[in-house]
Amino acid sequence: MTTALFERGPGSPAAQHDRGRIVLVVALALIAAQVALRTAIAVTSEFYWDDLILIGRAGTESLLSESFLRYDHDGHLMPGAFLVAGLATMIAPLQWWPAAVTLVLAQALASLAVLRVLWLLLGARRALWAPLLFYLFTPLTLPAFAWWAAALNSLPMQAALAWVAGDALRYARSGRRRYLVSGVLVTALALMFFEKAILVPFVAFTVLALTYRVDGQRRPVRTALQQAAPLWLASAVVLAVWSGLYVSTVESRFGVPTADMALGLSHHGLSYGLLPSLVGGPWQWDRWNPGPPWADPPVVLVVVAWAALAGALAWSLRTRQRTGFVWAATGAYVAASMVAMISTRFGPGTTYELAQTLRYFADSAVVVAVAAALILRAPPRPDAPAIPTTVVRAVAAVAAATFAVGSLWSTVTFTRSWTDNPTGEYLDNARSGLVSRPDVAVLDHPVSVWVLLPVTFPHNLMGSVFAALPDRSDIGDSTTELRVLDEAGALVPADLMAVRWVDPGPEPGCGRHVVPGTTTMLPTGPMLEATWTVQLNYLASADGEIEVGFPSREPARVEVTEGPGTVYVRVPGGGDGLQVRTATPGMSVCVGAGPVGVVVPR
Repeated sequence: MTTALFERGPGSPAAQHDRGRIVLVVALALIAAQVALRTAIAVTSEFYWDDLILIGRAGTESLLSESFLRYDHDGHLMPGAFLVAGLATMIAPLQWWPAAVTLVLAQALASLAVLRVLWLLLGARRALWAPLLFYLFTPLTLPAFAWWAAALNSLPMQAALAWVAGDALRYARSGRRRYLVSGVLVTALALMFFEKAILVPFVAFTVLALTYRVDGQRRPVRTALQQAAPLWLASAVVLAVWSGLYVSTVESRFGVPTADMALGLSHHGLSYGLLPSLVGGPWQWDRWNPGPPWADPPVVLVVVAWAALAGALAWSLRTRQRTGFVWAATGAYVAASMVAMISTRFGPGTTYELAQTLRYFADSAVVVAVAAALILRAPPRPDAPAIPTTVVRAVAAVAAATFAVGSLWSTVTFTRSWTDNPTGEYLDNARSGLVSRPDVAVLDHPVSVWVLLPVTFPHNLMGSVFAALPDRSDIGDSTTELRVLDEAGALVPADLMAVRWVDPGPEPGCGRHVVPGTTTMLPTGPMLEATWTVQLNYLASADGEIEVGFPSREPARVEVTEGPGTVYVRVPGGGDGLQVRTATPGMSVCVGAGPVGVVVPR
């Protein structure tokens, strides 16, 4: 075993201790600054898109039920994320602050994990500040942080990438079992939040092998396999068990895109997304609500980013020994992220801007930071040109300052775009309306398209979104008073815009008589498959329930009261008429003419 695997830097023990303390204090100060900045972003954020699906399911499912935790969420198996969302919803239903707290805590843990692995690679060297500064402030991780649902995937993944790599380094050095247990448990925990965490052990192995490589160890791959073999074997067992669970739960979204789509997404993801963020970009963002912001860098920044990448590559290969494989491994990880995005998110409605949202590459920030540390760890080439230390420090200071300023500006412009989100105001208005008259039911209907698009059905229904809201009106399939949420979320009176009419029926003073034990058809004329609302004008012989619906769908169960009355019923489906039957023994009902159509704000 290489005893010098983590030892770096000359000087007496006392000098090294003082230097280490300074390096650590500055590093922790940088993390504190990042957490403060991210806290400000979290405080000004709100629920968005998938967040409402998570809290909606938390309001309709039992917290520890299999149907809640083991849910196929758009190709993701993420019981850990659902559990966190369920606990947050239980603590404060539809309140943002628990989500903001989880964002800040998860970011702090990820940042400390990155500091740990950088310290293990570089020791108490001021060079550590460069990759740490990059990870902490790169805009690459911003979109996946601000969006709660995305952060519940990404932040545990980022923390696990850094932590397990650190455990592999420590285990290879000491052989202590605690690092084996820690690495396996963190891998398993990360898999509970994001299926991409399947890459965590592979990254850890690669980091260990590359560390041996840049240190000049012969046969670094074999050495990495041997020195941490129990960790790799235990991780393989975890991955095998999890893969079985994933395959048995999630419907595959993988496919083969066209060449044009693959090339377009790759170009936009790299040139307009990932690379500008490596130098503090994109500086500016664009957005089409209700979609998320995407990076929109100026052309000059794109050119600078490519030039900086080429320059860094040339500098590394020219001045540092054995760093070529570090670049190759980093490129392979980014390529894997690109392939995962393209093969699961392409489609006829996919735009190239999807790749510029950056959230598909957020975990690459950890990989890039670790790769930079490995390059800095590598010994200089004997024939490398000698550059005065003062020049090196001046160039590093200018580069760090330029990156920091650009990153902060990108953060400001992202926050401006991200806070252009109508969801917070919509939820506030809706909460006020739904608790104002809890004794009057509200007909279930979709929330505003500016909050959730119809493609998320049935999660876009207010009965799902507001399921966890306490002391609210019942939300269901029938009501005696039409009210809807308008575009701003206010609960307002509504009207039924008729598309068809229930036939008046043959019996004077009754319409159509629905006798106990029979099903009666209410002709409406042909209606397309959709979700309709019918106004039932009835005369009931007693209090009870009736069932109403299209023949091809499950009927809605509706309460009626003795005597004449009117009730509005939500009836999904289509056909030439509605079926009505009594659900209360001995009760008969007369049904008269009434409109069938869609509900609109008055």
